[in-house]
Amino acid sequence: MADRRRINGPSGLTIPPVYLEDESALSSNQPRTRPATTTRNLFLKKGVAPVSSGSAYLELETPFGSTTRTASGMKLVCTVHGPRAVPKSAAFSPHLVLSTHVKYAPFATRQRRGYLRDFSERDLSAHLESALRGAIMGERWPKSNLDVTVTVLEGDFEREISHIQGHGDWDMMNVLSGCIMVASAAIADAGVDCVDLVAGGVSALVAKRNEPSPIVVLDPVDFDPESVLAACCIAYMPNREELSNLWIKGEDLYTGELLQTKLVLGAIQASKANHRVISGEVARSVMIPKLI
Repeated sequence: MADRRRINGPSGLTIPPVYLEDESALSSNQPRTRPATTTRNLFLKKGVAPVSSGSAYLELETPFGSTTRTASGMKLVCTVHGPRAVPKSAAFSPHLVLSTHVKYAPFATRQRRGYLRDFSERDLSAHLESALRGAIMGERWPKSNLDVTVTVLEGDFEREISHIQGHGDWDMMNVLSGCIMVASAAIADAGVDCVDLVAGGVSALVAKRNEPSPIVVLDPVDFDPESVLAACCIAYMPNREELSNLWIKGEDLYTGELLQTKLVLGAIQASKANHRVISGEVARSVMIPKLI
């Protein structure tokens, strides 16, 4: 008789995964096939967790457009609980109390993550809260709170190399962009009133070998981290033409002509492409009554 208090392993044999130990062999030498003005394809699905008030699942394709051993895509899932009444012991708030939580799953990256949040996950949570707060109509939900939880199920394999080389900030921007998109779709699934759907976008200033000067590219995940000179991540509402969050970083931003403006405009272009996917998924689930 099987022991119901334990999770029994599989009856057959299993082969454990084998990872390459040479860091130089982990980086792919495949060139970028996408043009500089295009982003990766993404898949978005709402209502993946019926227990929660709203949920969404986001999946980005691999950096090189195909599944390889040295590169993988990014998968995120978001659940929203609320709006619900705050405890009686809490202080009175005339607006909706927003709480965001971003966490990597222990198996999300090549190097196993801990169960407690580190500084990067807390930083992502703060940026996500700032991005969503500008879109939610909090005055319609007094004395209520909204919990938004984003779990990174799988991170890009190349991001682990960036962290080893000390360039993890560039890749955190791509993760933040994905968190903004999946959280925006989950909040819409929960029926929370918003002024617009928030979309994330990332652009970077990249120095290429065959180019005389650095160029601005969208969704810079398939470049050598050492060639990235500056990067920008925004949370953008296209219908209102407003930014709810801006994160820009780089050493060469104050040289040349208006590099900050070029990076922001590139990130806006990327966010508009992602916004079309989010709005399409939201509109697909809305039932429009027939006119009689």
